[in-house]
Amino acid sequence: GEGKWFIPFCCETQGIWVLGEKPEMEPRGQWSNKMEFMLSMAGEIIGLGNVWRFPYLCYKNGGVFFLETALGQYTSQGGVTAWRKICPLFEGIGYASQVIESYLNIYYISGMLTSLTSCTVRKRVLGLTDGIHNLGTVRWELALCLLFAWVICYFCIWKGVKSTGKVVYFTATFPYLMLFVLLIRGVTLPGAAEGITFYLKPDISRLADPQVWMDAGTQIFFSYAICQGCLTALGSYNKYNNNCYRDCFMLCFLNSATSFVAGFAIFSVLGFMAQEQGVPISEVGESGAGLPFTVWSCLFFLMLIFLRLDSQFVCLESLVTTIVDMYPNVLQRKGHRELLTLVIAVICYLLGLMLVTEGGMYVFQLFDYYAASGTCLLFLAIFEAICVGWVYGADRFYNNIEDMIGYRQWPLFKMCWQVVTPDVCLVGTNYGDYTPLKYNNWYVYSPWGYILGWLMALSSMICIPLYIIFILLKTGGSLKKVKEGLELLGPKFKSSPEQDVCSLHDGNIIFSHPAISHSLSSVPSFSPGRIQFKTYLALMPGVT
Repeated sequence: GEGKWFIPFCCETQGIWVLGEKPEMEPRGQWSNKMEFMLSMAGEIIGLGNVWRFPYLCYKNGGVFFLETALGQYTSQGGVTAWRKICPLFEGIGYASQVIESYLNIYYISGMLTSLTSCTVRKRVLGLTDGIHNLGTVRWELALCLLFAWVICYFCIWKGVKSTGKVVYFTATFPYLMLFVLLIRGVTLPGAAEGITFYLKPDISRLADPQVWMDAGTQIFFSYAICQGCLTALGSYNKYNNNCYRDCFMLCFLNSATSFVAGFAIFSVLGFMAQEQGVPISEVGESGAGLPFTVWSCLFFLMLIFLRLDSQFVCLESLVTTIVDMYPNVLQRKGHRELLTLVIAVICYLLGLMLVTEGGMYVFQLFDYYAASGTCLLFLAIFEAICVGWVYGADRFYNNIEDMIGYRQWPLFKMCWQVVTPDVCLVGTNYGDYTPLKYNNWYVYSPWGYILGWLMALSSMICIPLYIIFILLKTGGSLKKVKEGLELLGPKFKSSPEQDVCSLHDGNIIFSHPAISHSLSSVPSFSPGRIQFKTYLALMPGVT
């Protein structure tokens, strides 16, 4: 009735602890201030995709960001449980993003382990073999460098956002100093003007090439860390009323500006090299991952190291956050999170050893081309947009965001989530020119290499349909039951203190309005882990 509390949940006890014997649980934590969040986000989205991939794609080819960040902030959950809370049927999106995140954790940091000079990179440092069929032996120098990098990553994030937020003050800002120095040096070289002209002068005829559009879309996803679970995890540590709408605009502008400025630094040097070698600029650089490695010296690679490490911090942090949020009653106990981080770091290091073999560069190319870019990211973006825009409801999500930031944003994002993003990604997936991968335009992979690459891509994409099938089987194959569950889960209307809905999962009660959540946080009967709840709806005061 009016003014009464009625909470109709069916529940079963699960490991009820006697008062005073409950294991010590560590708080999930939040960013100490907005600057830590902004620098961590900048460190993730501003990486090699800006300094390496963006200029390279220009050399070659002449609204989900906000969605994921807002979703993480609203649910205060990582990459899997955030999707579980708004739509269990599409929880596979979270698992798919974590598969991609796992691939990134394996290969991303290994890509910086190469020569600081250009003269002996293939034979001395990499000891490059004749193909992926011949990986050769592990280069012990690179293996030690990889170990050192993982040790740094572990101790920078082992305490969660408490430690990560402090480290990014340096790792996210130092690369900008290096980029500025390299830019000044590049534009003062003879021939720099020709290189910059080549950079700014578009080749309109290339717009007819489908691969250009595929590369452009991939660059956006790669550079903005979309569909990787990172944005959701970082956003989940924000305060409920943080203005994520404004933050996303600022970060996107910073990201694009960094890419644009980095292009000047890269192409000014390419113009100088073209003049020195007496060849056209289009014939200077090698295709793919070798471009920056034959251009810059120690200063450039110092910047790359910090860009790599900064992004790797967030990749590892987001994976750990997701797993902890999936099993909070176990992993939020004191010391368990640190142990989980150590286990993940060790596993990723051991798997990464195949990338520091003599033929590891061929494996790296497979990871970069298939596992964490291109088709799989476009595929995930389609389902993310459909899930939020149509299943959960764009209007409902707009209400959630308005409740957080205090005002209603432009309707442009709603149109993007419902129409533009899924349509553009679908066109890119269907009409992309899937050119067989080559290494430096001279090595052609064997058929089994391409099969391995596509299997890595499918390993993430298949999570979505498999989980949908799992949910349908779990509900007896009834779409009606799934629909009823979707109607119960999550807010159907604008949230307010008098009228609210909460989601209950794994013994944690998460209300969409922070005032209610905080008011119940001290009630013993609502302690996490005491009761396993089996429904997702609670009616609050004023709801009949």
